[in-house]
Amino acid sequence: MPGQVALSVAAAALVAALFLLRREDAGPGAGPSMDDTEALPKLREDFRMQNKSVFILGASGETGRVLLKQILEQRLFSKVTLIGRRKLTFDEEAYKNVNQEVVDFEKLDDYASAFQGHDVGFCCLGTTKKKAGAEGFVRVDRDYVLKSAELAKAGGCKHFNLLSSIGADKSSNFLFLQVKGEVEARVEELKFDRYSIFRPGVLLCERQEFRPGEWLVRKFFGCLPESWARGHSVPVETVARAMLNNAMRASNQKMELLDNKAIHDLGKIDTSLKP
Repeated sequence: MPGQVALSVAAAALVAALFLLRREDAGPGAGPSMDDTEALPKLREDFRMQNKSVFILGASGETGRVLLKQILEQRLFSKVTLIGRRKLTFDEEAYKNVNQEVVDFEKLDDYASAFQGHDVGFCCLGTTKKKAGAEGFVRVDRDYVLKSAELAKAGGCKHFNLLSSIGADKSSNFLFLQVKGEVEARVEELKFDRYSIFRPGVLLCERQEFRPGEWLVRKFFGCLPESWARGHSVPVETVARAMLNNAMRASNQKMELLDNKAIHDLGKIDTSLKP
């Protein structure tokens, strides 16, 4: 048992070191200015008036769950649809009008209608190599995501938002980073009117599913000075706020990369985010 604990700690330290050694790619749409802060209430109201529809892939995950909650709190979209492999159960009244499309990701072509008629799409879909195996991880994080993006584009989606990871690189020797980089590039080839990639560092959250390795990494960052940890980690609530604040902003960028710093900057604007 002590050996297993030591191995887990060493593995967590290695993961943390890999994250820290990776350079974050600075991309277009980097961070908000003071004008963004002052204009956000008007942006939000103008966005509501457009009566846009949205779908979320991966709403059962930590980031997707928080993103859905914030979307409903802000009442930004006239129609909210969850696309997933099972129907989710909600007790709160705010969720009563959420549409749910249950699909078989192995046969997504049979469910093309689920992806039709959405203006904006958020993809927070993902699994882990430990949970699904290497082949299963690639199938979910690359194949399912790419096929969903293809169907969304064919269904009329204008703005596709992809939750990726710091260090994503299709040429990486690490499977996780390689897959993330590959799917980023392949979705870009679909030529959405607007394509936003979010590359957060270590996601800080209390997962419903206990993952010992991630727990140790979060503890590691919790021991660091806040200013230093902030450069390489981010709470999922901040990621969700950044995704929504960015969606409301007008942009002439066909493709934008938002690194961990940009996510922090966008996610801290108007932290209440309630109407």
